[in-house]
Amino acid sequence: MWHELILKLTVAESPLSRSGVFSKGPDAALRRFTESVSFDRRLAEYDIQGSLAHAEMLQRQGLISANEWDVIRQGLAKIGDEIAAGKFAWREELEDVHMNIEQALIERIGDTGRKLHTARSRNDQVSTDMRLWARAAIEQINAQLLALQQAFVERCAADLDVIVPAYTHLRRAQPVSAAHYWLAYCEKFERDRQRLNDCRKRVNQCPLGTAAAAGTSIPIDRQATASTLGFEGIVANSLDSSSDRDFLVEFVFDLSLVAAHLSGWAEEWILWSGVEFDFLQLPEEFCTGSSIMPQKINPDVLEIIRGKTARVYGALSSLLMLVKGLPLAYNRDLQEDKPPVFDAFDTVLDSLELAAPLVRGAALKPESIAARLDEGYLDATTLMEFLIAQGIPQRTAHHQVGALVRQAMAAQVRLANLPLADFQAIDPSIDEAVYQALGAKNAAAAFVSTGSGSPAEVGKQAALWRERLASNSGYSSAASGD
Repeated sequence: MWHELILKLTVAESPLSRSGVFSKGPDAALRRFTESVSFDRRLAEYDIQGSLAHAEMLQRQGLISANEWDVIRQGLAKIGDEIAAGKFAWREELEDVHMNIEQALIERIGDTGRKLHTARSRNDQVSTDMRLWARAAIEQINAQLLALQQAFVERCAADLDVIVPAYTHLRRAQPVSAAHYWLAYCEKFERDRQRLNDCRKRVNQCPLGTAAAAGTSIPIDRQATASTLGFEGIVANSLDSSSDRDFLVEFVFDLSLVAAHLSGWAEEWILWSGVEFDFLQLPEEFCTGSSIMPQKINPDVLEIIRGKTARVYGALSSLLMLVKGLPLAYNRDLQEDKPPVFDAFDTVLDSLELAAPLVRGAALKPESIAARLDEGYLDATTLMEFLIAQGIPQRTAHHQVGALVRQAMAAQVRLANLPLADFQAIDPSIDEAVYQALGAKNAAAAFVSTGSGSPAEVGKQAALWRERLASNSGYSSAASGD
């Protein structure tokens, strides 16, 4: 029987990480330098999942007996319980999470535990673990992004009629509903979710059973293992399987864009909550004080979110450098993929967990916003479009409104304060109706294009977002159907 042959081949292996070809044990400095259990132990849950699926497949294929499968299953379950309870003794000399768990199993159930590693290598084992971990990590990030979107959408009803400046080049441009900003963030985070969901398709392919590099001569069933673990398919090429880390690079790239969007939001709210803008009041529980200046209420959480983006970008750079120029198939360099991947994930997850309650707890300052809303001639573009509706060519209207803005600037008044005669100098047919287009609130209300910033249009988009997030359904665009 296959399982009797396997026992004869594996019974003499000790320690697990070194075969009989070695005449000397590993140097102590080598053990310290090459160990990864200090950081890859967080894969333990997934390592046990993979081992259980692998052992179940071995039993179905007649490579181990039903009794051996049951003993392995029970042994791994107990080890898993100890790890979860923090009672498992990790051993540096066993190098990594895989060898620690396997050696513990052997010590508890004897030679049957030695059969677990049949038809697999640590090369395909670690890739499987990382794919299982990444799949769960994607789901966690996705859930936090959804919660952040919900926090922004929940604000829309109360903030819909608060008109704020939209900016280009950090200069006042046009007036929009404040809720238009909230939905802009929702759009960005939705694309982040789309990218993560797309990445998950490439993550969710099972490498287990491709072994070290070339596959195995033992009659295993890779599809069965993949199915047990919930993978959508199997990695097709054994050389690609053990050398591939692009699914992790893609995941961290996606995290980098999440971090970029969080950083942009944080920067904007740092500005908005300062006295120079005075648009927003941050919740005090997310602020800190100064060690010397008693009046300070600092936006430290937002600043740290912005700053942590650098760590995520650094992780992406590390991974890209790590995989650059590696020959097929497995190289030990790939052990170093885990610290940057784990750090990028932890950093983004921590930032997202703070972002949603911060969004819910912040408050706009409508009176402060309104006091300076008409500064910057936010209604100039709407006035130009009013002239276009009178039959004046766009380029001509653009020039004429520019001249009117210059007049208003010289007089230090709003466009709405200019006399009708100034408008009639452009076109004698213009009457008092021109003033309906002037003023920031009138200008904001005038927008009619789908996806624009008027309260009416933003209200429609907010309703679509509420429906979409409530069902967490598929997404094409909030502006679909236009």
